[in-house]
Amino acid sequence: MAATEPAAGEDSLYVLTACLLTPAQFPSVLGDDYPAACAALGLEPYETGYGLVFGQDGLGARWTVVIDDVSLVAVAIASWDCGMAYDLSPDEGSVVAGLPGWPLAVATRAPGLPDPHDPAPEAGDPAPLAPPAEDEWGPAQRRLGADEVARHWQEWRGQIEPPPAAAQPDEAAREEPTGPYAQVRRALDELRSYLKEPPPVGRVRSGFAGEGARMLRADGPGWSLVARTDDMAFVLLDDYPREVLPVARGPRLPALLEGLDALAVRPS
Repeated sequence: MAATEPAAGEDSLYVLTACLLTPAQFPSVLGDDYPAACAALGLEPYETGYGLVFGQDGLGARWTVVIDDVSLVAVAIASWDCGMAYDLSPDEGSVVAGLPGWPLAVATRAPGLPDPHDPAPEAGDPAPLAPPAEDEWGPAQRRLGADEVARHWQEWRGQIEPPPAAAQPDEAAREEPTGPYAQVRRALDELRSYLKEPPPVGRVRSGFAGEGARMLRADGPGWSLVARTDDMAFVLLDDYPREVLPVARGPRLPALLEGLDALAVRPS
């Protein structure tokens, strides 16, 4: 499929938006790390990564087109972020796969086409991709929640105070905490184990946060972490839906965050 004007034919694609699927930048809704995200789409976790193009065909059906021209998608995203128009028209030779549906919620729709819908299934087709349900809670929603905290760090930081000393999971000389903080401490222990044995690529990611700091995102079985290297951290858990649990910047957290930042993958 190639990007064209809408309604140019059933096999054309009207591009709505796109994202990257690389070791440093991938939709966390798909998995805890880059290999898991690729596996969710039936792709090999190649180091160079992919671009994911979301659009509608001439009948209005949703399609996710995977291309290997990562630079093209990166330029398009950068242009759109700056408010500039960019015609993302992947070459047919760069197309790796065309998958029915969208794994992410796409708010826009193509003008002049029917409302977005899943394409009619054909024999052997995979089930259409779909974003996670908003009224449920699980690993995908937990990771999306952590992404949201990272995007709006200042707002969360201003609203949520660190827990009292008796419940701070970063304090070493204290009794094991109860409730969700028992799981928070286990998550911190797992993060420390990452420093000894690096996890799958993309399990820990580092992004620019300003003022010389980095924004860290890390995931593991049942938990997600968001932290600024110069500040505190927040943890989300599968077992505690929609709770954002603060971790105070005690004596051990700074070294942990520094170590995680050193092993994290970063956008090029």
